Amino acid sequence: MSPTFSDVPAPLRLALAGACLEALCLAAFAVGAVASAVLGGPGGLGVAVPFAVLLIVFALLLVGSSRAQWRGMRWGRGPVITWQLLQIVTVLTVLGTVPPWGVAAALAVSVGIVVGTLWPSSRDYASTTRSTSAVL
Repeated sequence: MSPTFSDVPAPLRLALAGACLEALCLAAFAVGAVASAVLGGPGGLGVAVPFAVLLIVFALLLVGSSRAQWRGMRWGRGPVITWQLLQIVTVLTVLGTVPPWGVAAALAVSVGIVVGTLWPSSRDYASTTRSTSAVL
């Protein structure tokens, strides 16, 4: 039986909502990349299609991992946190080329998802045993 909305701790609900929002953005970027290539944008379809496939794979991984955590399985933490760390590093490498508000928003979302995922009640909930001694 799937858990109800009130069963999942609030920090985990917020973190999973953020991860699913990121997955939605990845899917939108994938569609945009292919559409841009079809309309004659730089790179062409030979670059856009593999890039879009990669973005879709990451989006599906985020959604699947979020679903696993929602259902109380701890394996979903790893992919979600790894994606956030990759996103933080990527944002920090483009500091001069992205508006400051964009950098701040991306960092805030990533840090918020990591904190919400690792919050004690979230860790306790999203563990196979649901015990306080669950391993990260």
